[in-house]
Amino acid sequence: MLIDEIELYHIKMRLKAPFRTSFGEEQDRECILVAAFSEGLIGWGECVASRFPGYSYETVKTAWHTLQDFMVPAVLSAPLAGIQDYVQRVKPVRGHPMAKAGMEMALWDLYSRAAGQPLARFMGGERDRVPVGVSVGIQPSIEQMVQTVLAFRDQGYPRIKIKIMPGRDLEVARAVREAIPGVPLQVDANSAYTLESALIFKQMDDLDLLLIEQPLGEDDLVDHSKLAPQLLTPLCLDESIHSLDHARWALELGACRIINIKPGRVSGLYEASRIHDYCFEQGVPVWCGGMLETGIGRAANVALATLPGFTLPGDISASDRYYEEDVTNEAFVLNSDGTLSVPNGPGLGVTVKNSALERFTLNEEGFRVT
Repeated sequence: MLIDEIELYHIKMRLKAPFRTSFGEEQDRECILVAAFSEGLIGWGECVASRFPGYSYETVKTAWHTLQDFMVPAVLSAPLAGIQDYVQRVKPVRGHPMAKAGMEMALWDLYSRAAGQPLARFMGGERDRVPVGVSVGIQPSIEQMVQTVLAFRDQGYPRIKIKIMPGRDLEVARAVREAIPGVPLQVDANSAYTLESALIFKQMDDLDLLLIEQPLGEDDLVDHSKLAPQLLTPLCLDESIHSLDHARWALELGACRIINIKPGRVSGLYEASRIHDYCFEQGVPVWCGGMLETGIGRAANVALATLPGFTLPGDISASDRYYEEDVTNEAFVLNSDGTLSVPNGPGLGVTVKNSALERFTLNEEGFRVT
C-alpha cells in the first residue's frame, strides 16, 4: 500500500473533571492524532503521550518530533507491505512506543478499511460486545471517593478501579469496599510505592480485590516478584510491561498473575496482540487499560478487547466518561449489561467530527510523498 500523505494534529480537550493519579493531575487532555491517506481512504490513529512525562517519559512534544522526523519518513519512503513491514521499518528507533503506536493505529485503520472489515474482525476478534469498567482518580476526600464510585456503579459499570497513593490507600479502599460489597474492585498505585510498603498491600487481602495494579517501580520486575508471593490478591503489571519479552520475563519471575495491555505503552496493536497471544497460551488473564483516549483511541481499544484472552473488564468506558464532546461523530455508550458495543463499520468504525477537530487543534502539519 502506498501512503500518499500523513497529517499530524496536536489537540487539547477539556476533561469533564480533573483526573488525579499518584503522579499528577490532568484537567486538559493533550494528544496527537495521526491521519494516513491512501487511494482515497483515510486511516486515523491516536498517540496517547500527554503534556507531562508522569506515566511515561514521552510527551506530546517528544512524540511530535519522533513522528515527524522518523515515523513519517519511514512510512512515506516506499509502499508498505503490511503492518509488520511498518514495525520493522521503525524498529531501529529505540523506545518512543506511544509515537510508534499512534502511527501504527492509523495504518491498522487504513488496512482494515481497505479490506472492508471492522478492525476487530481484521485482528481476529470474537465478540460484538466487550465488558468494561471505570477508572476513578484520586478524590479530595474518602467521602467524595465513595460518592463518585457509587455514581459510576449506579450508571451500570460492573467493575470499579480506584487510584491510590501513599496516605490515600488502605482507608480509601476499605471505605469503597464497604460501599460496594460484591462489586469487582481493584486498586491502581501507578508505581507510587516501594517494597517496604508491603504491609499496606497485605492488609488489602481482606478486601476481596480483583487485583492490585503496579504498586512498585515503573521499570521494576524483581521487587514485584518479591512482593507477589506475600499477597493473596493477584498483582497486575502495567508500566513495567513494554513488550512481549517484558511480559514473558514478568511471568517467569512470578512478578504478576495478570497483565494490563495498553497499545500505546507497548508500541501498538501489533505488539499488544503478541502479548495477548502469549498470555492466552499461558492461561494468564489480560485486560485493556486506558489513557483517557478520544473516540479514535477508544475504538482501537474496543477492537483489541474482542480478542479471546481479554477476560477481565477493561478501562475503556463510555465516551461521556471524560468529555462533553469527542472528536468522533460516533459515541460509545454503556450497555445495560456493562459492555460497550463493538463498531461494525470498516476500520475503527468511527469518523472524525471535523468541527470538533478544528476547535481542539493547537497545531497541525501535513507531509506528502515527494
